[in-house]
Amino acid sequence: MDIPISSRDFRCLQLACVALGLVAGSIIIGISVSKAAAAMGGVFIGAAVLGFLILAYPFLKARFNLDHILPTIGSLRIHPHPGPDHGEGRSSTNGNKEGARSSLSTVSRTLEKLKPGTRGAEEC
Repeated sequence: MDIPISSRDFRCLQLACVALGLVAGSIIIGISVSKAAAAMGGVFIGAAVLGFLILAYPFLKARFNLDHILPTIGSLRIHPHPGPDHGEGRSSTNGNKEGARSSLSTVSRTLEKLKPGTRGAEEC
């Protein structure tokens, strides 16, 4: 028994299933007491999102022309740039590291002075 269905009716049915999944998942998560019940609500919401992506795929494919974007993303490569020449004295990154170390040691000395029962606290 084949019942003819139009494309518009099929899309409406898909959208109704997505909405039902979102509502059911939200209600389950909202009233759940245990983590297992909340996980089931998450499964409902995840299925609804997947259904929405299936519903929206033809639009996204036509709008963003995914056939040209996906191969471009797949061919991206990382090309590292060579670092600065270390032959001419210190590099700027080493100076920053040493500055950070000195400020860190200053902070740690101050914290040692503030600790109760240490020698630095008795000097104050």
